[in-house]
Amino acid sequence: MLVEIQDKIVSTQIFEKQFVCDLSACKGACCVAGDNGAPVTTEEVKLIEQHLPQILPYMRAEGIAAVKQHGVALIDEDFEAETTLVEGNECAFVYFDQNNTAKCAIEKAQCEGKIEFIKPISCHLYPIRTKQFNDYTALNYEKWDICEPACACGEKLDVPVFRFLKEPLIRAFGTAFYAELEVVAKEIDKGPNIGPFV
Repeated sequence: MLVEIQDKIVSTQIFEKQFVCDLSACKGACCVAGDNGAPVTTEEVKLIEQHLPQILPYMRAEGIAAVKQHGVALIDEDFEAETTLVEGNECAFVYFDQNNTAKCAIEKAQCEGKIEFIKPISCHLYPIRTKQFNDYTALNYEKWDICEPACACGEKLDVPVFRFLKEPLIRAFGTAFYAELEVVAKEIDKGPNIGPFV
């Protein structure tokens, strides 16, 4: 089911599904698995290029080599930009901590106070995926087997997807949009056929 909020069409799965990342279980697999890099906007590509000198110290040699060869992003089959991969595997900006957990060099540089840019919004919003159309933006929940530990953790803690992603949702769409998500969540809790569903 879908709900219309502002100029967004939102899947009600972001209210119904529960999700809390469990890095101890998944080891950051979403940064490693898959055939594509993270979707990035034109502005994000420019920011990564601008801050690359501050990001490079946190990257692995393999990632640095991939970026030197291909740039920070490539164009996919849909003519959209995505982060460069290391030999078709992990994101070029991945590094591994002492527990062999994949983490983001861009985010690490931000946490260390080297840059203000956090990381691509597509990464920050995951497992919500967005798609831009002419008149609206679609927000959908993406189910991926590697995130089963996160689903289990979310169910244990009783945290729906949209609440787990409060910070990136506000970063992407603002506080007013997030406040409306909370309103819709309460309407959904009341029962079916309640709220501005489409």
